[in-house]
Amino acid sequence: MTATAEEAPPRVVLDSISGLALAAAASNVIMQLSRLPIGHGVAESTVDSGRVDKHPIKRTRTTLSYIAVSMLGSESERLAMRNEVNRAHRHVRAKEPVPYNAFDRDLQLWVAACLYQGIEMIYTVLYGEPSEAQAAEMYRYGARFGTTLQVTEDMWPADRDAFEDYWQAGLAKIEMDDVTRTYLRDLTELRLFPAPLRWTFGRSHRFLTLGFLPQPFREELGYPWTPRDQARFDRFTRLLALANRALPRPAREFPFNLYLHDVRRRIRKNRPIV
Repeated sequence: MTATAEEAPPRVVLDSISGLALAAAASNVIMQLSRLPIGHGVAESTVDSGRVDKHPIKRTRTTLSYIAVSMLGSESERLAMRNEVNRAHRHVRAKEPVPYNAFDRDLQLWVAACLYQGIEMIYTVLYGEPSEAQAAEMYRYGARFGTTLQVTEDMWPADRDAFEDYWQAGLAKIEMDDVTRTYLRDLTELRLFPAPLRWTFGRSHRFLTLGFLPQPFREELGYPWTPRDQARFDRFTRLLALANRALPRPAREFPFNLYLHDVRRRIRKNRPIV
């Protein structure tokens, strides 16, 4: 059973929506784009307004606004987001070399599953393993990542065990060719962005991105990951959890709270939200 339309987000969901999750943002994008049609659809998209390499600020705002509205927004706000994303997705399709349609529900389900895996992982990093009841509540609510678009409630796996079966089957379908692997390695190392940004943050961004990636995705990208890397990453995530506990809730929720406020303002003013 998925969340009801106007149900207030449960505490476990609020705790998982942390600005510190941005450290794992690129790794989640890689997971989403590891299905060949999605990877090609993004890497070769002719819709420049949605490309992170062309409009990084706008693309970041759109993605974070989608997460904020999906998890924290009302039903009417989710409907507004769905309509806006649908308008943008209408032009995102290709017949060759790899067929892709942004309205493909099965591919949207994979993206939603990756987003859900992301919030569960961040919660575990920041607070430790959720209780069985918390995990079930978070999972039920996570369906909104898909149902805010075209994924129907009955497509979301019925429970966490069913989701694990779906996820393992999905891991067997990850595939990168030269086009998508090059694009995702460029994202990992910030080669899609201006040189000063790459020189300053490229190595640390690569380390964090690989650290948050499950091993099958690292292998498909062609990156090594050693026990020493893992130990260093574990130290980082312990510091992340300490920093999170020291922040008041509004600071922990930033910038998602800011983007949710911005979406609500744009809706009131009848302005585009993506």
